[in-house]
Amino acid sequence: MDVQSALRASWEFRVEHKGIRIFSSKVKNSDVLGFKGETELPVTFKKLISLFYDTENYHRWVHQLAEMDVLEKNDCLEYVVRQVINAPWPLQKREMIVRTGLTQAGDNAVAVTMTGEPDYRPLNPKYHRVRDCKGLWIFTPSENGRVNITFIMHVNPGSDVPSPVSNTAMFEVPFYSLHNMRTLLMSGSYDPPYPSEIENHLCIIEDAPDTP
Repeated sequence: MDVQSALRASWEFRVEHKGIRIFSSKVKNSDVLGFKGETELPVTFKKLISLFYDTENYHRWVHQLAEMDVLEKNDCLEYVVRQVINAPWPLQKREMIVRTGLTQAGDNAVAVTMTGEPDYRPLNPKYHRVRDCKGLWIFTPSENGRVNITFIMHVNPGSDVPSPVSNTAMFEVPFYSLHNMRTLLMSGSYDPPYPSEIENHLCIIEDAPDTP
């Protein structure tokens, strides 16, 4: 899923709540809809990027995250993670293995790419391995120290979940993840370390907020 193709998709506006806008889109060869969430936060660009490298605290903002492991880290721009997502009883929890990358996405914009790698390790009978998963986070600096955030994802949780159920539940994912992210980033006590080695690969230019 490349940035421009994802943004050009035919997105249908669904709802706006607490400053978070949710959209859906049909996905070729799938009955499960893709989703997009958008919001804007008064946060520094570097702090936002730092949050995505702070894997130990993903459980504080990723919706319904039960487990999280980093399986591989090649450099500061690419790594493989394993996530276990809660599912309603009696369904098994969903296990996703995702290769993530950080890349430039236009003028001073950055994208976190997510591509499922379901065969990365042997199946665990405790979980249902998600086989179809891809997504993007796009961060675009706005003005006065604010950042536009776009979260796009398509996940097929498995044939044991009817597509109408999946499509209803999927709207929770972007809203609660973005809402939780905002709460965490706005917390004065949350200060994740910035991976300075990123500067060897990407040019990050901060826009300082207005001062009175």
